[in-house]
Amino acid sequence: MEMNDMILISVDDHICEPPDLFKNHLSGEALATAPKFCTRPDGNNYWEYMGMRKPSVGLNAVVGRPMDEYGMEPTAIEQLRAGCYDVHARIDDMDVNGIAASLNFGNAICMDSRNFANAPDRVNSLKHLQAYNDWQIDEWSAAYPGRFIPCSLLPTWDIPATVAELHRIAKKGCTAVSINENPSIQGLPSIHNDYWNPFWKAISDTDMTICLHIGSGNPAPHASMETPIEAWISTMPLSIVQGAADWLQLKALHDYPEMRIALSEGSLGWVPYFLERADFSNWRHKAWTNSLYQDLKPSEVYKRHFLNCFIDDAFGLKNLEDIGEDMVAYESDYPHSDTLWPEAPEQLWKSASKLTDAQIDKITHLNAIRFFRFDPFAYFKREELTVGALRAKARAKGVDVSTRSSGGERPVAEGEQRPVTSGDVMAMFKKQQDMLAQIEPA
Repeated sequence: MEMNDMILISVDDHICEPPDLFKNHLSGEALATAPKFCTRPDGNNYWEYMGMRKPSVGLNAVVGRPMDEYGMEPTAIEQLRAGCYDVHARIDDMDVNGIAASLNFGNAICMDSRNFANAPDRVNSLKHLQAYNDWQIDEWSAAYPGRFIPCSLLPTWDIPATVAELHRIAKKGCTAVSINENPSIQGLPSIHNDYWNPFWKAISDTDMTICLHIGSGNPAPHASMETPIEAWISTMPLSIVQGAADWLQLKALHDYPEMRIALSEGSLGWVPYFLERADFSNWRHKAWTNSLYQDLKPSEVYKRHFLNCFIDDAFGLKNLEDIGEDMVAYESDYPHSDTLWPEAPEQLWKSASKLTDAQIDKITHLNAIRFFRFDPFAYFKREELTVGALRAKARAKGVDVSTRSSGGERPVAEGEQRPVTSGDVMAMFKKQQDMLAQIEPA
C-alpha cells in the first residue's frame, strides 16, 4: 500500500456552528428563544442564549492560519476558513486533506448538551437541542451522503426525554451521540447511579455509539497560572484517562456486552500502561473492594468496549498489539489547533507505513465503519474515496490551501520574550467574557 491508497475516516472533527443553524428547524417562540449569533461593537462574534453569552471561536478554529498567530483569536467569523462553518467548503477541505468521511462535534454551542442543560427554560431548550440534532442529521450530514457520520446530543437532565430522543434520532439514521464523560459536574448523578439505567438500555436497543470527548467533563489541570500554556496543552489528551478509568468500572459494560464507547481525541500512547495498571490494581485489591472484576480482567473488558481515537501518535501505533488493532481509529480534529490539515496523510504515513496493509485499513477506516455503523461504500466506490482520488478532485477545483493571516490580539504583547502562560490565556478569555457582560441585551 502507498500513502495515496489509504482511505481516511476521521472520527473527530468540529463545526463552528453557522449563524443560521436553527433557522430551518424551529419557528415561533422556539426560534425566538434559540441561541443567537451576535456581533460585538468591535466586530467580534459571540453566541447569546437565555442570558448566557459565549465567545464564538478561538483555538477551536485556527486551521489555515500561520502557527505564530494561534491563540484565543480568531473571534469573528470573517477570520475563519469557510470550511469551519460551511458544509460545501468543508467537503473541499476534506478532499484536499484526503478525508473520505468525518464525524463532527460542535464548538461554541454543542460539544455536549451542557449549554442546553444550563438554560433556565428547559421546555424550549429541549426543542433547541432537538433542532441541533435535526440540523446535524438532515442538513449538514445529508448535504453529502456517505461523507459524514451524524453525531447528536441528548437531554441527559431528563432521562425519559433522553430515551425518547435516542429512539427518534435512531429512526433518522443517526448512530452516534456525544455526552459529558462526567455528568456529575452538571449536577447530575454519576454514571454509577441507577438514574442512568434506562439510558444504558436505550443505547443498547438503538445500537448507538457513545462518544466521550476530552475536555467536556474532566479538563486537563494546569499546575499554576504561571505554568507555560504548552505544558497544559501537552497533557490535554491524557485528561481522558480519568474518564476512561471511571467508565471502565461501569456495571453496564457487563450488562450490555455490545456497548460501544469512543474516547474522542484521547490518543493511544497511554493505553498500554493504563491497562497494565488497571489489571494490577484489580489483582491486588479486588478481595476487599467488591470489584466488578472477579473473573474477567479490566483490560479484557476495555478492549471489548472502548475505541481509542488518535490524531498523531507514533508511539501508540508502535504498540498497537498492546492496545488492540480492532479498537483504534484515526481523527483529523479539523479545524482545531492540533489538526494536521492539509497534510494529514503525509503525517499519518510516517508512522502508519510500518504497519501491515490490513492494520492500516483497520485504523484508517474499517474500525470506524464497524464501530459507528457507517458505510460510505453504499454511496461511493472504494477507489473514489482514497487519499489520491479525493486530492485529485480538490486539485481540479483549485481548492486554496494557502495560510491566511487574520491579526487579532495576542496572549503576550509583541516583543515580550517569555513563554505564554496558562494565566495569559485565561486572562484573555476573562477579558472576552467581561466585554460580553457589558453589552446591552438585544
